[in-house]
Amino acid sequence: MEFHPSLQFLITPLVLPYYFPPDTIKTEYFKPSNTHTTCSWKGQASYYTLSVAGEENKDAAWYYPEPKEKAANIKGYVAFWRGVKVES
Repeated sequence: MEFHPSLQFLITPLVLPYYFPPDTIKTEYFKPSNTHTTCSWKGQASYYTLSVAGEENKDAAWYYPEPKEKAANIKGYVAFWRGVKVES
C-alpha cells in the first residue's frame, strides 16, 4: 500500500478535516461546483460534487486553488464532509 500524507487543521472544536493531496483522489468521481466560500485566513474555497454509482453528494469536497500565504501548504489539497468516508 502506498502512503500519502494528509494535513489536518483545527477549524472548530468539532470539525477536524483532513486535506488530501490532489494526486491521491479519483477524479472521475469529482464534478466541479459553482459553490465558493471564504475563510478569513485560508482564502476562497472551491467545491466539488461527488458522483458515485449514480448518486450525487453536492459540495461534499472542497479545496483552496489559491490559498492565502499562511495556508499555502494546502493549495489544491481536497477535504471532505457531508457524510463522506475516506477509505484506502
